Amino acid sequence: MTTISRPLATTSRGRSAQTRPAKILRWIAEHAALVAVAVLCLAPIVFVVLTSLMSSNQALTASIIPTHWEWSNYVKVFTTVPLAQWFGNSAMYAVLATLFMLVSSVPAAYALAQIKFKGANLIFLAIIITMLLPPQVTAVPIYVLWSQLHLTGTLWPLILPNLLGDAFSIFLLRQFFLTIPKEYADAARTDGCGEFGVLLKVIVPMARPGIASAAIFMFFNSWNDYYGPLLYASENPNAWPVAYGLATFRGVHGTDWSITMAMTVVVMIPVVIIFFFAQKAFVEGIALTGTKG
Repeated sequence: MTTISRPLATTSRGRSAQTRPAKILRWIAEHAALVAVAVLCLAPIVFVVLTSLMSSNQALTASIIPTHWEWSNYVKVFTTVPLAQWFGNSAMYAVLATLFMLVSSVPAAYALAQIKFKGANLIFLAIIITMLLPPQVTAVPIYVLWSQLHLTGTLWPLILPNLLGDAFSIFLLRQFFLTIPKEYADAARTDGCGEFGVLLKVIVPMARPGIASAAIFMFFNSWNDYYGPLLYASENPNAWPVAYGLATFRGVHGTDWSITMAMTVVVMIPVVIIFFFAQKAFVEGIALTGTKG
């Protein structure tokens, strides 16, 4: 028995040693496309981070790895420009725009998805048309309106319109609300709930992934907005958000790529953190949106 078991143990170990490289090669072959896509997506980010840690002279060369890790570049970013103020302006812009959008777009999307009334399809078609209209077409008359209200030079012309609803958010939320069976709303109405009660007590709790997706879209669009602040707030440096501030910083310090890349990394960090914590709700909301037309 002893003489038989030893060769079997050796054979099993040899087979496992032989199959291990085969498993690794098989895994690489099966995921080669995904690995290539991941490398292509991560390469620019790695390049920006490494460049931000180089000296100003090395950043202009073809070298990739910093010879001296210049962590002081991140300190220079905060001492060169009022970056904290820019972050505060972006936070105010993104948070208020997101809250105003939710207050106005959630009831509108609920009405279009869960309530039957004449003209609902025409209203939804008008919302789709506004999504297709380039913002440059209406830029001049809207700017004249806000200038007459003496709000140019601030971010309020970009925040206040969200109280009237956002076309893309209404479209996204309506498609998600359509996936919720109307029997739930009918049961709540039978129990005596009004439409706002049905919306707040039934629809909103069931539609949290879709609402989170719409909120994330609005937050990121507001945080990364450059055209709006260029149009309304460029004349007032105290109202600049980080997106416009980064553009002006790059124009002034265009030859100092290490400092420019360091500021780019600092601006990206809040967006990455927010998406990291909200990605589950975001992906779930996008996956469930549009499953019922």
